[in-house]
Amino acid sequence: MLPRTPSYRLDGKRAVVIGGSRGIGLGCAVALAEQGASVVIVARSKGQVFETVNEMKSEGFSVSGAPMDVSIIDNVKNLMGEYSDIDILVPCISDTIDASIIKAAKKLKLISNFGNGVDNLDLVTAKENNIIVTNTPDVLTEDTADLVLTMILMISRKVLEAQKDLVDGNWSGWGPSETMGTRVRGKKVGIIGMGRIGSAVAKRLKTLGMNINYYNRKRLPIRLEKNYSATFFPDLNSMLSISDFVTIHCPYTPETFHLLSKKRLKMLKKNCIVINTSRGEIVDEQALAVMLNNGSIGGAGLDVFEHEPQVSQKLLESKNVVLLPHISSATEESRIDMGERVIKNISTFLYGKTPPDIIKKNVYD
Repeated sequence: MLPRTPSYRLDGKRAVVIGGSRGIGLGCAVALAEQGASVVIVARSKGQVFETVNEMKSEGFSVSGAPMDVSIIDNVKNLMGEYSDIDILVPCISDTIDASIIKAAKKLKLISNFGNGVDNLDLVTAKENNIIVTNTPDVLTEDTADLVLTMILMISRKVLEAQKDLVDGNWSGWGPSETMGTRVRGKKVGIIGMGRIGSAVAKRLKTLGMNINYYNRKRLPIRLEKNYSATFFPDLNSMLSISDFVTIHCPYTPETFHLLSKKRLKMLKKNCIVINTSRGEIVDEQALAVMLNNGSIGGAGLDVFEHEPQVSQKLLESKNVVLLPHISSATEESRIDMGERVIKNISTFLYGKTPPDIIKKNVYD
């Protein structure tokens, strides 16, 4: 049974949905086709693409398939050239949409990104070609903040280490010094980026009795600082030097590349734990791995990596780490909400109005 979504008309429009052969991508594709758009389904699996195409055609939709590896930019560029009448492009945050792809799509009017980050898109070229870009903020905030809390507790209490001892048969019973972790209550946490997700993280950590410090491009209003019992640090280095935990929630831009550089990582306390659910490029991953392995930092929780999907072997061999495959927003509810935001942005644009999630600048809070 194909998913259904509410009403507006897209007759005469062509939309490309990357990852449109299953899940929420399929839901977006069906919603667009249901309202009259001619849809191109793009995904890696040839069998899955054409199974989806045939099913949608059987219900009378105008649809075609383009199986390909979208990580190869030339493949997507050639697709844009083949379907030169594309009006709408729906990529995921893992799909690189560079200047060559944008320029090849001569009629492209809207890029509705399935995800919060937009560092996969050439925003400058999009603007130069009068192409509107949207994303899906807000809907993944709570789920991401939940995962940050999860990793902080898992690492501080050495949950994975304790589980491994039990599973491997190395647990001989309760002992007063078995798998000693650290209490989080009363500890100082430094939040880098106090936007939607950073604020949601602060709200959760306050309930644990942690001392909230934050570094942001702009200071929050006093009333919000009071809500989170948060202290603003205008200097990042000063905050890092006193933190027991550091959690990253700023966007990735050229300015934030290796924001946590080797030099800054060395400013951290020996027992400090670093959490990153933003973008891997913000942390000098190689330097972090070295420090984890020589014991000069307390631990790390990483849901993102500098060269995804490849993960450094040194990180994989590190102790007291939680390494996850970019799942911070991976809940059924979040994915459905993201798909609905994509559709809302598209429908609002086609009604001649400004989409609610339009990207107006490269860096946002």
